[in-house]
Amino acid sequence: MTRFLYNLKRVVRLGLESIVEHKLRSFLTMLGIIFGVGSVIGMLAIGEGASHEAREQIRSLGSKNIIIRSVKPQEDGGGNGRGMRSLLTAYGLKYEDALRLRELFPRVKIHIPAREIQSRARYGEESLPVRVIGTVPWAIPHGLAAMAQGRFLDEQDVRDTENVVVLGQDAAHRLFPLDPPLGKNLYLGSQAYQVVGVRRNPALEKGAGTAAGKPGQGKEIYEVYIPITSARRRFGEVIMNRESGSMSLEKVELHQLTLTAPSEEEVVPLAAAVRGTLLQTHRKTDFEITVPLELLRQAEQTKRIFNVVLGSIAAISLLVGGIGIMNIMLANVTERTREIGIRRALGATRGHIVVQFLTEALLLSFCGGLLGIGLGIAVPKTVTHLAGLTTLIQPDSILLAFSISLATGVIFGIYPAIRASKLSPMEALRHE
Repeated sequence: MTRFLYNLKRVVRLGLESIVEHKLRSFLTMLGIIFGVGSVIGMLAIGEGASHEAREQIRSLGSKNIIIRSVKPQEDGGGNGRGMRSLLTAYGLKYEDALRLRELFPRVKIHIPAREIQSRARYGEESLPVRVIGTVPWAIPHGLAAMAQGRFLDEQDVRDTENVVVLGQDAAHRLFPLDPPLGKNLYLGSQAYQVVGVRRNPALEKGAGTAAGKPGQGKEIYEVYIPITSARRRFGEVIMNRESGSMSLEKVELHQLTLTAPSEEEVVPLAAAVRGTLLQTHRKTDFEITVPLELLRQAEQTKRIFNVVLGSIAAISLLVGGIGIMNIMLANVTERTREIGIRRALGATRGHIVVQFLTEALLLSFCGGLLGIGLGIAVPKTVTHLAGLTTLIQPDSILLAFSISLATGVIFGIYPAIRASKLSPMEALRHE
């Protein structure tokens, strides 16, 4: 064992001396490995970060949730033969739908009804367009509960039809840039509401901002939350739309209804049963069902495909690096033919020659792999700093890239090593 370690140490020292003797050539040879390992780690980190953001957004909807939204059905074009249509169009979910689902599926834990009304919020001289969401207190466990300040809606707010409002964090920043919003009164339409809480916005706290928070785009919509009973009484159930000088009225009782299944295994069958139940009472398909669990599974599958594609593209750089190692090792064999002849004449076997050249190839890929890891860690951090994109460096990707770099050195170093070992000692000694 001691002799083996001594021989190994000696071979490694000789390999390092050969690499140091030709510093520039060795570095240029390692560039392929460096960029290959760095690109594998960097691309997988960027892909993992993008996939993580998408999966977290889906998870925020709740893996055991079933989200039902009202959707305006397509016009059938039939009319009454005079090209006229009814001024009032009723569609979407109804309160009786929520009651029926509660009766038919008693094991469903939570129902979250919600109404959405477009309005404007005013405080002092500040005014901005908002999406008023009328909802219930138990919406809290499903993503609405991360409060930056104050509280969410409670049972008394709903029971007493209180004029209270919970602001999204971006809306609070726009309406109350300097003052604390809690306890202040603002106007939604013509009604005054007291601010009792501010809902946290993770994207805003990271400094990335939100689409709603970018002025000048003409599409800034901020979310605020009021009791569903207040939404129904203050805003009614009829929505007035004005388009191109014409006016239409739409009646929607509930814009959204969220159900929570007892377990993830029951989510998909429950969604199918709920769809069947609603289709029995709705003449048109004026609703859509979203199952976050299915979206999450699709996102996981997309992530795996994305990683394979990115990894395959980045692995091409490692292939190029391996070819570079083979070229330099073949050049080494030619340059050191006389050295090989002398070693063979002094008693070195073909195995010794193979080990020596294979060790040098492995050292080149080893050093290139270490430098590539440093590059692979630096690139995602730079992308995060400059572009604000989320990147996640996985230890598995570092281990994978480094292992491939070592395997590349071995695979592309075998042929030059075998070729060196097959040189005839007599011919090698006569080589100039």
